[in-house]
Amino acid sequence: MALQREHWISAEEYLEIDQASLDVKYEYEDGHMYAMSGGTVEHGQIAINMIRALANHFGQGPCRAFSSDTKTQVAESKYYYPDVTVSCNPEDRQRGVTIIRSPRLVMEVLSPSTETNDRGKKFRAYRACPSIQEYVLVSSQRQEVEIYQRQGDIWVYRQFGPSQQVPLTSVGLTISMADIYWLTDILEQEPEEE
Repeated sequence: MALQREHWISAEEYLEIDQASLDVKYEYEDGHMYAMSGGTVEHGQIAINMIRALANHFGQGPCRAFSSDTKTQVAESKYYYPDVTVSCNPEDRQRGVTIIRSPRLVMEVLSPSTETNDRGKKFRAYRACPSIQEYVLVSSQRQEVEIYQRQGDIWVYRQFGPSQQVPLTSVGLTISMADIYWLTDILEQEPEEE
């Protein structure tokens, strides 16, 4: 869960603090910065699986997949650390770049502590970013992937479940649910409560 610092700061102040911080990553939204907390083993494995699949798919091509160690700017006053970000802009992969400024695809692995924010404020920010073509939400509780895809002025929603193939059309990759959840013990469905 992200923790809020109480006072307002400028984007420039945020960037200085975040860059100087060696042990904590901060996201920034409209004058407030939030310390990012760690995730579960499953959360991390899902992100690794996606980055591996994307990197293999891209090869030496113009697109690159970035982990949550890379800050992404989605508006003048919004900087996040998505679990996976893809950019196909050559400026975003130059040596020494610390901020992705032209994300094409953004993926968040949902956890109980971040899901509301990922579906709410972050989704609104991602929709407003003109370079983002797809927003992918991956459940860490059950095998489920949701994709919001920009089609002109509207966003189209698609949901995928166990044994399905997941098309990431903005980057030309189709990945199986088995590959997304590889090396996790996440069940196809949540167990029924008695």
